[in-house]
Amino acid sequence: MSLDEKTQCKQGYEDDWNLNGVNAGKGGGVENHLEMGKKLLAAGQLADALSHFHAAVDGDPKNYMAYYRRATVYLAMGKSKSALPDLSKVIELKPDFTSARLQRGNLLLKHGKLDEAESDFKKVLKSNPSSREEQEAQSQVKKSDEIQRLVAQAQSDFNRRDYGSAASHLNIIIDTCVWDADSREMRAECFIQLGEMGKAISDLKAASKLKSDNTQAFYKLSTIYYNLGDHEISLNEVRECLKLDPDHKQCFSHYKQVKKLNKQIQAAEELIQQQKYSDAVSKYESVMKTEPNVPQFILNAKERMCHCLSKDQQTAKAISMCSEVLNADPQNVNALKDRAEAYLQDDQYEEAIKDFESAKENSENDQQIKEGLERAQRLLKQSQKRDYYKILGVKRTAQKKEILKAYRKLAQQWHPDNFQDEEEKKKAEKKFIDIAQAKEVLTDPEMRSKFDQGEDPMDPESQQGGGHHHHHFHGGWESFQGFNPFGSGPFNFKFNFN
Repeated sequence: MSLDEKTQCKQGYEDDWNLNGVNAGKGGGVENHLEMGKKLLAAGQLADALSHFHAAVDGDPKNYMAYYRRATVYLAMGKSKSALPDLSKVIELKPDFTSARLQRGNLLLKHGKLDEAESDFKKVLKSNPSSREEQEAQSQVKKSDEIQRLVAQAQSDFNRRDYGSAASHLNIIIDTCVWDADSREMRAECFIQLGEMGKAISDLKAASKLKSDNTQAFYKLSTIYYNLGDHEISLNEVRECLKLDPDHKQCFSHYKQVKKLNKQIQAAEELIQQQKYSDAVSKYESVMKTEPNVPQFILNAKERMCHCLSKDQQTAKAISMCSEVLNADPQNVNALKDRAEAYLQDDQYEEAIKDFESAKENSENDQQIKEGLERAQRLLKQSQKRDYYKILGVKRTAQKKEILKAYRKLAQQWHPDNFQDEEEKKKAEKKFIDIAQAKEVLTDPEMRSKFDQGEDPMDPESQQGGGHHHHHFHGGWESFQGFNPFGSGPFNFKFNFN
């Protein structure tokens, strides 16, 4: 329809409105509305067409064509619920209008009202129909019979708990009775029993729209999401139930439970954001107390606890918690990443590499995993060379204070002046240099972080950015003259420890 025509239509619509008024009786007004409505309907302007047919019905409540046309618009808009009463009005006003009756029969069939539909089709056959209408009515009578048979069959399968065959009968029923909420609900129940939650969800969503005030559908949706461990959607669905009926007993008690769990999980996640890992662990322990019976919530809680313990460098606890998660869910990428990090803290490089590799198989493009794997491989290589933590006998997680303490003790023990024998002196020199280098690397945050990434800041080989000013260490004991850990000439170490 061109803009011009639209403007004419609108102009016509307004003139018509002004001339005839809405209540202009049976005369030209109603005819005019019907004419305009018809044009707009043909142009696909459904909302405008609808207001003309409303006006026609108001103007002449006995005009069956007005109802019939309005029903046609409702059907075009997908509002079959509104079309039904209009078609019934047409049939009441003009009982021999077979095409209206045929249409009503088809709608009733789609809504699963099989007896009423069949009675419409049979009446069409008795009322001297055209051959096309007769053919359609006959085939629809046959279809209604067949579906009634299937409904009985599905019901008896369902009662016998044969959910698989009940569901396959219901598939055929729903193909025809697309707007039948009861069949959807029954099929949803079959899917729940068969463990096909995704399919149950889509049937229940349809049923909640097809039947108004369907609190039961929202309650079931909420419990399915809950059992899948999806607390947020579960909360939304149970709220829909309570909007329809604030006093719904089942929904209210379920709501209180989901709300409590939701609050705890949110609080735990906020603690993780703030890096308060041990508090987050205790919060997730209360989550498991709030819902001990849904495996998915237990697993989710343990997965997050595994993450917190790993971040908090609670190495042994982290490894054991992450392993619990991985026993239940061997391909859990988050738990694999967190356990790998904990293994690295524990110098178990091969184990860490295995975990990163499994994680990579289950999550191809994760940058974190790629970096973790490369780091673990560098650390493994490094561990086969010099490990400054081992040299000082401290943990990877040691604070600077512990590192200095260990250094002082070892430097005293391995000072070359303590050894008379030439061979032993040589061994002690080498050891002493290692100890001094270890202290230098591990007390310098920048060098320590490089070392933790699997680079040796003292080794020109592993330098990724070319030279480094600490290489003078490599000259052995002689080059040590300039570097004096205790600051009074090359060899006069004064050990005055408090």
